[in-house]
Amino acid sequence: MDEYLEFLKSRRSIRRFKSEPPPRELILRAIDTARYAPSAKNSQPWRFIIVDDPDLKSKLANIHLSARPLYDAPLAIVVVCQIDESPTSYMLDCANATLYLLLALHALGLGAVWIQALRNIEEVKQALSIPNNAIPVAIIAVGYPDETPQPRPRKPLSEIVYLNKYGKSYM
Repeated sequence: MDEYLEFLKSRRSIRRFKSEPPPRELILRAIDTARYAPSAKNSQPWRFIIVDDPDLKSKLANIHLSARPLYDAPLAIVVVCQIDESPTSYMLDCANATLYLLLALHALGLGAVWIQALRNIEEVKQALSIPNNAIPVAIIAVGYPDETPQPRPRKPLSEIVYLNKYGKSYM
């Protein structure tokens, strides 16, 4: 059991990648795992767009400063949510799928970083021909890691765990 918990704690956001692209089979295996994420009423509103076209990757890399890792990543996976398939919880459903995707990529020895797409929805939709009833939730830069980041500090449990009411310390 401890090894699974340590695996979860060992995932890092990778922003520097080797130039070698991962095999398509690994990417599809990670996406296959992501589709097992929980969703409200098992709606599975997610879609995944694999982007390996350099021009499209460059467009996505320019949407905001935090998207710069896409320049060096061999590919990106854009997680898109079908709004009409899960109208009240599509964001949470697709966030779950994104997290499963990140963990699956990590398990397969690939590096990845979650690039927030919500402040540039229209730019991403236009670049990737995403229909109006769908919304890009995340862009994941993917490749073999070319860095080994150290863990970042975490808030202590005493600051984030409450008992029965917000603000009442559990500790």
